Amino acid sequence: MPDSDKQADLSAQRADAVTDNMSGAERHAAALQCDVGGGHAFTLRVPEGDTHARHVCDDCGYVHYVNPKIVVGSVVTWHGADDGEPRILMCRRAIEPRHGFWTLPAGYMELGETTEAAAMREAREEACADIRIDALLAVYSIPRIGQVQLMYKATLLSPDVMAGEESLEVALVRNNEVPWDDLAFPSVRWALTQHREVAQAGAFVPFTNPAGDMGDMVHGAD
Repeated sequence: MPDSDKQADLSAQRADAVTDNMSGAERHAAALQCDVGGGHAFTLRVPEGDTHARHVCDDCGYVHYVNPKIVVGSVVTWHGADDGEPRILMCRRAIEPRHGFWTLPAGYMELGETTEAAAMREAREEACADIRIDALLAVYSIPRIGQVQLMYKATLLSPDVMAGEESLEVALVRNNEVPWDDLAFPSVRWALTQHREVAQAGAFVPFTNPAGDMGDMVHGAD
């Protein structure tokens, strides 16, 4: 991830922490100060033909939309171990939120990318891993933090992996070695659990959130 993008991501994380208890309208007002600046006068109202209240510029009518972010990642499997047992690629986070906890290679899409290209880039950035995208594993909705997450089923093309700048370490783990008590986010648990169900399947219907689970956490953030 470029330095400018990392700085923007860290700024967004700090803003999320500050505005955690704000209402939706207050969050949008805070976003306006970051994205548009303080020189415009905005009013929260429902624009003509819309169904939701938005911040609308009193001078020119510009509508400031705040939309969900798209996160893309993958459950990456290495099939070339000497004992024949598959390994899962996992990364221990070197950044907040959830510094030090284990996750799957994933992150925000960049403009101009396909979702597959974004998943491959994240694997390279976080684990220096060369992967092949095999199938869409799941689509998760996490409204609490305004995210849609696309997780792919992927194959690791070489076991030569190492920690990228956003990882403290990376590991290729057997199914019985997954650090379930130290996973960073609920969606990591969902993806690993659902991947087990279709690891040997040639074709399957992509998963969604487990029934009734929106990814809320008591501690940390998803």
